[in-house]
Amino acid sequence: MTFFTATHMELLKIRKSKMIWITLAVFTMAPLMAGFFIFVLKNPELAESSGLIGDKAQIFGVADWPAYLSMLAQIIAVGGILVFGFVTSWVFGREYADRTIKDLLTLPSHRMVIILAKFLAVLFTNFLLSVYVILLGVAIGLVIQLPRLSYEVAMEGGFILLVTTILTLALSTLPAFLACYGRGYLAPIGFILFMVVLAQIIAAAGHGEYFPWAVPAIFSGIAGTGPALEIGSFLLVFLIGIVGLGATVSWWMYADQH
Repeated sequence: MTFFTATHMELLKIRKSKMIWITLAVFTMAPLMAGFFIFVLKNPELAESSGLIGDKAQIFGVADWPAYLSMLAQIIAVGGILVFGFVTSWVFGREYADRTIKDLLTLPSHRMVIILAKFLAVLFTNFLLSVYVILLGVAIGLVIQLPRLSYEVAMEGGFILLVTTILTLALSTLPAFLACYGRGYLAPIGFILFMVVLAQIIAAAGHGEYFPWAVPAIFSGIAGTGPALEIGSFLLVFLIGIVGLGATVSWWMYADQH
């Protein structure tokens, strides 16, 4: 089986699963809610009549494109860790949960081909989910007719969204190893939830730049005028990505598969 065939097979599994459509529906709620809050903030009279909703909308600051694009980046930074990690956990953990791992390993193909095909399918799927959220969010912003849209704002916002997506994608490799090591979904999903909670605590303590799972959110601007990120913070994120990739490949290559 060639690498192209293996990748096509993994993408087909994802497309035909209920998991991806449920995930897509859940991820859709984030830009819709963000658009609703920014709409309330843009219309003070509606904020006054809605009471508590108007107070919550003030959290997002001003109703313009720079603030809204930053909000979309924050959605990807926080929601992406959960969503991307869940997709990765499903792709790698389902083979053990459905007991198809033995069938997969008997295919006339090198294990490296299978594992790299899975990672490419996960990367492609998660990237498309990020693009979908961004496009939906931008469409909502255009409908609301937010002010301060310019070439400079679009370029800066696009850069932040792209880097935030890349950082979040890099953190989705470690759940793949945990799905293989734990032989299912529970270990990686539990790990992802723990990391999200721990990232909030460490960031609140003022040390988020040293914790990889807090770096995408800090870069997206969720902390406002928080600490500036050094190159070491980004290197930590990519180190986690490399460790997760290497550990997963090593597990498939050398661990006994029962």
